Amino acid sequence: MSTATMKAKRNMGEKSVSEIIASARTIRSLTKARVGSRGVLGMSLLAGLLLWLSFTPVNASPLAWLAPLPLLLLVRIEDRTRWMSVSIYFGSLFSQLAMLQWMRLGDPTMYIAWWALSAYLATYMVAFVAISRVAVHRLSLPLVLVGPVVWTSLEYLRAHLLTGFAWYFLGHSQYRWLELIQISDLVGAYGVSFVIVMSAAALTLMVPHTWLIRLRLVLPSTGPVTASGLTLSQLIQVTSAFAVFVATLGYGYARRAQADFQPGPRIALIQGNFLASLREEPASHDDIYLTHLRLNARAVREQAEVIIWPEGMFPWPMMSPSSDLTDDQLRELVPAVKPEMWRDDTVRSVLVEESQRSGAALIFGINSVEATPGNVAQHNSAVFVRPDVGVAGRYDKMHLVPFGEYIPLTNIFPVLKRFSPYGEASGMVAGTNPSVFEYRGWRMAPIICFEDTVPHLVRDIVSAGSQSEQGPPIDLLVNLTNDGWFRGSSELDQHLITASFRAVECRTPLVRAVNTGISAVIDGDGAIREPEIFIDGDARKNAEKPPRTTSRDPKTGAWYKNLNAALIHTVPLDGRRSLYVRYGDWFAMACTTATLCVAMSVLIPKRTAAA
Repeated sequence: MSTATMKAKRNMGEKSVSEIIASARTIRSLTKARVGSRGVLGMSLLAGLLLWLSFTPVNASPLAWLAPLPLLLLVRIEDRTRWMSVSIYFGSLFSQLAMLQWMRLGDPTMYIAWWALSAYLATYMVAFVAISRVAVHRLSLPLVLVGPVVWTSLEYLRAHLLTGFAWYFLGHSQYRWLELIQISDLVGAYGVSFVIVMSAAALTLMVPHTWLIRLRLVLPSTGPVTASGLTLSQLIQVTSAFAVFVATLGYGYARRAQADFQPGPRIALIQGNFLASLREEPASHDDIYLTHLRLNARAVREQAEVIIWPEGMFPWPMMSPSSDLTDDQLRELVPAVKPEMWRDDTVRSVLVEESQRSGAALIFGINSVEATPGNVAQHNSAVFVRPDVGVAGRYDKMHLVPFGEYIPLTNIFPVLKRFSPYGEASGMVAGTNPSVFEYRGWRMAPIICFEDTVPHLVRDIVSAGSQSEQGPPIDLLVNLTNDGWFRGSSELDQHLITASFRAVECRTPLVRAVNTGISAVIDGDGAIREPEIFIDGDARKNAEKPPRTTSRDPKTGAWYKNLNAALIHTVPLDGRRSLYVRYGDWFAMACTTATLCVAMSVLIPKRTAAA
């Protein structure tokens, strides 16, 4: 034996047992951190990819049932790895940027809003994993309950915080599975997301421990291993999730069987095709008006009773000065506008004349301006005109889009006005009350632009429109929208999909007149109906192509976008009641309360076993 070997053995013998154990633990800890970090990054990116694929434009909705699974695996593993939160955040940021890429199309400044909103939304997935891990590993609560409760609560918070963003809920991906989404009239669209995540949690428990090793989430000798597969607790959780899924489908089939749609008003949805942009010269007012007039005339031939123009497509404002304002006061309020322009009734006369010529009630999307002593307020409005009584009502949009229609915090940070299309002005003023338009016994509630994506707002409007406990609160929701800012992108599809859940939640049909598309009629089951008559307003411009006769491309099934059109359909009225309208977001609020309690539990010192 060489001298060097004998010396090495002598040095090893001099090491204490504790030093050897500590060294081994250090090596193992570093190995675990390296393995876990790689696995977490992979799962985070996979979750982000699956979420993006679940929505438009790919629209692979079955993948939504798997999308939460990678994140739930990160909840399931016992040890929290290095860089877990950072990896989850970047995986979520990747998916949010991909889903929201349409935001950048309206104006160069929207790139900032696109990244800012994506960065904000990405934090929700980090919170999902962090809070769920507390519930599962600190409080020993079942994963199959924790996952859906926390996910639902975060969707609810997302719909309310910072003016709210109720887009891309997991349940929205299932809009074509009508039986599944019927529970929305009990608990809102949140309930659909709850069922999906509960099912994903059950699948997570069924993933073998050997797979966790292969996925580099744990080391070979860590974590429980059971030869027989699921433990009794896991089996109960999986069975419970399956029971909830079956009960949800059973309710959906039963609820759809109760539908007894009755013919309502014959409506016409006028759809112009005018791209909106702050960086390009807009179409002339005359061009916009004449195009809508031509489509309106063609709809009249089909005996439409109610005709709806999109948001802002009557190009001249309706100005309403207070009767006690003098000419001098009007000049002081708005020096650039002559007093006689405030008192000119031309716009009102044109609206009434068009309704009488059409022999139908018209709902116009228009900007309205009110002048009162010391104040001028600009509103994004829907004006209701009847052929028998003239201007019969007006609705001012209540849920304005920040940085698009108004600039928040401008009184504190005046520099924010630079990002507004209104210059030194603060933008539009929100309305304060819903409106109900009545014609021939039908009661219609207007909503404007993205308001049809806000579940609690639409629910409140339908609830407020109720005259009594007898019968449905209102017969019809009418949405006026201008999606011309987004140039035929996936935003148009996702906007329509999100809006379809309002019809189920409120058991009230919804019609949408949308500039550039996608205009549609949605019944109380959430089905997006093919119109009885589809008028292709571009047929003469494209004489070499046959006119379109349906709202979808028969080859691809995709909705047509970026075209002038008019859709005629008899609205199917729905006499069913909705518990969601009556009780609101009780379910989502209960989930949120439970989640907040779990999050606060980290402040309570953990009890340790007695020595």
